Amino acid sequence: MPLDQYYLLGRSGLRVSRLALGTMNFGTGGFHAAYGKTEDEARPIFRKYLDEGGNFLDTADFYTAGESETILGRLIAEANVRERVVLTTKFTNSVDPGDPNAGGNGRKHLVRALEASLRRLGTDYVDLFLLHTWDRLTPVEEVVHTLDDLVRAGKIRYAGLSDVPAWYAARAQSIAEAHSRTPMINLQLPYSLVQREIETEHVPMGQHLGLGITAWSPLAGGFLTGKYRNGGTGRFDPDAQTWTERDWQLLKPLEEVAGKLGVTMAQVAINWVATQPGIASAIVGASSADQLGKSMAALDFELPAESRKVLDEASAVPPASVYRMFTAQYQNWIVTPDTKVGDKPDGYAPAVRNW
Repeated sequence: MPLDQYYLLGRSGLRVSRLALGTMNFGTGGFHAAYGKTEDEARPIFRKYLDEGGNFLDTADFYTAGESETILGRLIAEANVRERVVLTTKFTNSVDPGDPNAGGNGRKHLVRALEASLRRLGTDYVDLFLLHTWDRLTPVEEVVHTLDDLVRAGKIRYAGLSDVPAWYAARAQSIAEAHSRTPMINLQLPYSLVQREIETEHVPMGQHLGLGITAWSPLAGGFLTGKYRNGGTGRFDPDAQTWTERDWQLLKPLEEVAGKLGVTMAQVAINWVATQPGIASAIVGASSADQLGKSMAALDFELPAESRKVLDEASAVPPASVYRMFTAQYQNWIVTPDTKVGDKPDGYAPAVRNW
């Protein structure tokens, strides 16, 4: 499953690599400055990804206070690959704390954010434009209609969502379909062996409604590389939570699987994510070209069924609350195992009723 094998993103004709290059660390400004890279440091990472056949690039206006887009745009122009790559950026976060309309998902900010991203990226369109996160305020109809207007204007090719509730994504897609507006083709969400909660609703929703999921943080902020040991902290999330005992216990089977296959724990973790149902692509970042090369090698092997079973069982998240009712145990109460249920015979037609 090399990087130059491309797969359709969601229900669309857009072909993307199974690993996307995350550029959150391109630049040294803003929130991500602590681990940011200068343009000269980012260049070999970017070139390594292209040389291996990768075409799926991910950034956002918020990353390194806009520097990520600026650097990425220059690197794309320098390599003369604008038409080859699938360029993705995102909007939502405020770019001016003193202006109430300089953030969120309303039409005013959405349009302004895209125009600013286009200037920084040095292009007249982006291939995929994503709402970065649900702002809890803007009507979903406004978002869908504005994204559709931008597609019609030729400034974006496809639209999608990132970090939103499943019901919100489903409603956005339903509105788009009902009103012949541009559909969403992508849903970007956190997903890894230690964070599988999206399997409850987001994954089946994406599969049914045509949204290919791109998984960010497939290594759980580096935890699944094995560089942390019990007693440490450091999950990459807004709450900076400590790792749970379940998380620490997961590292042992992950290490054992990696040892049997002769690969690294990180490569197993990335492979697992990239080959899960409903996942179109996994987003990987890197601090060097060498590190990126090791991540991309996660596609060079097949995870055996018995190894996947070990990891699935060790990382399983028990269904909570009402979701327990959708398991096989409860399904047996609805249709008992001895009930004969099969496919409809050829020529079957439902009865017609005259009300």
